[in-house]
Amino acid sequence: MKLKHLADITMGHSFRSRLEQVEGGNMAVIQMKDLTEDNRLNVAAMARVDLGEVKTRQYVESNDIVFRSRGQTNTAVLITGDVGDAVIAAPLLRIRPKEAVLPAYLAWFINLPASQAWLVTQAKGTAVRMISKQALAGLDVVVPSLERQRAIVQLAELANEEQRLLKQLAGKRKRYMERILMQAASGSQ
Repeated sequence: MKLKHLADITMGHSFRSRLEQVEGGNMAVIQMKDLTEDNRLNVAAMARVDLGEVKTRQYVESNDIVFRSRGQTNTAVLITGDVGDAVIAAPLLRIRPKEAVLPAYLAWFINLPASQAWLVTQAKGTAVRMISKQALAGLDVVVPSLERQRAIVQLAELANEEQRLLKQLAGKRKRYMERILMQAASGSQ
């Protein structure tokens, strides 16, 4: 099923000038720099600005998905918590899943290597790759039952946690070996 039938896709808010951060501003803004390599939102890094009237349909909600439409990385980030009054900045796209699909499943599916490969074929531009809203909307999404989607999401989360722990273990093992080798080099036992 095409993504456009499973979710509403909207462009991020277009700012006419450079964002001027205002401490205590009335609106948080999600920008590309706020999305981490491991596809999470760094809420603490979000800029606060004073925006005039913003239509409530532009607000970001929990379970929305933010898609990086420009650059070398075109992955999706699931908003899992309450971010307060916030909008996303263009060129990011907001994907708001409908009831037929779990938001976490949809974000996982968009980030799959096969989905990413298809999106690359739809990209425009050579210096800066861009995935248009229309191209993203045309992504074919496999939609199993909600029960199976939940199972897939749980397994994917466990696999991600395993990778995080293995990376952490590898770092600790490296530091441990460096200490042993340094002790050997200095002649201590």
